Amino acid sequence: MTWLWLNDGLVPADQARIDPADRGLTLGDGLFETMRVADGRIAHLSRHLDRLRQGAAILCFPPPDLDRIEDALCQVLRRNDVAHGALRLTLTRGAGPRGLLPPPRPAPTLLVVPFSAAASGAAVPPPARVVVSTRITRDAASPLSRVKSLNYLPNILARLEAEQRGADDALLLNAAGRLAESTISTLLVSCDDGLLTPPLDDGALPGIARAVLLARGLAAEAPLTPGDVRAARGALLVNSLSVRPIASLDGDPLPCPDGLADRVRAALRD
Repeated sequence: MTWLWLNDGLVPADQARIDPADRGLTLGDGLFETMRVADGRIAHLSRHLDRLRQGAAILCFPPPDLDRIEDALCQVLRRNDVAHGALRLTLTRGAGPRGLLPPPRPAPTLLVVPFSAAASGAAVPPPARVVVSTRITRDAASPLSRVKSLNYLPNILARLEAEQRGADDALLLNAAGRLAESTISTLLVSCDDGLLTPPLDDGALPGIARAVLLARGLAAEAPLTPGDVRAARGALLVNSLSVRPIASLDGDPLPCPDGLADRVRAALRD
């Protein structure tokens, strides 16, 4: 049996119930974090919680009790005996009346769901065939570009476009024609200056793996275009659960340097 954390305690998965008036369900009014679990520990937990705190402030949520949330995460790990896999944390504004304005004193909903290593996609993925989305752009000027919100419809539409074009993922451009990220990952490009990734001002989500690589001096921010990816020594898609080389862009093959993905994986697991 799988046990979840819902609001104030552990609940069997088949007994968990969300209020039909929950704004996360009706309006996508919420945040989420996906965290890798290795050897029974949550990787980069403090960074995930800090991003959750920042996202809650941007969305005008009540400040989340991070100690309580950390305890909930640890209880889910222990109860489900998760040694390797992932946790999905969802925080919504909670139930509210019909309409856009939230209640004056919202009671947020907290949900934590565990995933085994197989279900989390933790296995090393094959190189990705990638296209540049022609339908969806990233709004770099919106504060929501800095938030991991429940409303993923633009990313979903771009991912569907990639599938329709025979690809595994799509890169998103901003209004200026510069690259921001993929539908689920940070973009890393290998060039003479090392590993480069789009800046937040170009619409990149402040990813956790991205932050770790920047903090350790293993990557740097720089504006990037599709032409830069084609001219690079190699490129990667990186998120909390995976490091994936890009095999092709819009059908044009890209080099996959030996050891590049392994070096980035090792840096993120250190």
